[in-house]
Amino acid sequence: MKWRLAVVPVTLIPILIIAVQFDIGVEDVLAIGLVPFVAAVAAMMAKLGLQGIKFTYITRSYLSGFDSALKLTGVRIGSEFVKFTTPMFVGAEFIVIYYLHKKGVPPSKSTWIAIMDIVTEVLAAGLLSMVAGVIALLSGAYVVAAVVLGTSITITSLWMVMFFLSSKRTFQVPRILAAPVLRFGREKGEKYVEKTNMWMLEICNMSREHLRTRESQRIFTVSFFLSLASWTFYGISFMIIAAGVGYTIGAFDSVMAVMAANAIGNLPITVGGSGLAEFGIVAFLNNLNPFDFNASDKTLEWDAVIGWRIATYYVPIVITWLLLVKLALSKIKKEPA
Repeated sequence: MKWRLAVVPVTLIPILIIAVQFDIGVEDVLAIGLVPFVAAVAAMMAKLGLQGIKFTYITRSYLSGFDSALKLTGVRIGSEFVKFTTPMFVGAEFIVIYYLHKKGVPPSKSTWIAIMDIVTEVLAAGLLSMVAGVIALLSGAYVVAAVVLGTSITITSLWMVMFFLSSKRTFQVPRILAAPVLRFGREKGEKYVEKTNMWMLEICNMSREHLRTRESQRIFTVSFFLSLASWTFYGISFMIIAAGVGYTIGAFDSVMAVMAANAIGNLPITVGGSGLAEFGIVAFLNNLNPFDFNASDKTLEWDAVIGWRIATYYVPIVITWLLLVKLALSKIKKEPA
């Protein structure tokens, strides 16, 4: 896991390019002020905290009395480090599955809990991003709208279709993937494919068992609204930072700009959406091309964008790393599921 720390400096490259392009110095970022910066960090930590609370709620709904709420929340927050250091913000689910499995929870149930968590997260983010995409479209920002809507609709639809179809059919390893594994892996390859198919069968059985129950519908609904709240905190973090440089933006517009940037950052181009998220905000607010490094700096202070990125990415990445190592990857004592 430590190798992921090496990719963090790589994410600084787009920010350095922006700083050089628009002549932004350290003093410009510091001009934001300590109070707005700390408040933006707090908003981001509230976002992560709500994700942790949601994960705790889902886990303890299916595993009554399992583990401490504080530890489960910390593990979920720590798992975000993996998302911060991968393209498309994926990977946190593997950490929570690993943690639950090490605590004695069967793999199928661990995966089901993780899926319920990630699906509600994706659905909330996707819907907010789609609204932002529609607004961009109506504003005439066709390139921005195409990227935001294309990304958000594709990712959200894929997750939702797979989630609801899992209760109606059994998924297995696709032949196009299984064939080379069986060919080159031989006996070991066959063993891996069989284990994976068995694991997927168990997950689909869990879906058939739980998805249509009132309990799971309640869990899904509550989790979805917690996700909406968490993404809202993420969205207003930019409004707080922007206020520090005298750029006025309302809470709704801030949430829409950040969610548009989040959708653009989901493109598997850079680690943690570095560069894409920054230009995504400018693109949404100024109707610009999100991939044009000649974007005008007349209407939006770039130091606010960089300050926002530091507050919502680089500070949390340190906190999530500490929680990941301290809780999720530490020696774990198994508990009965």
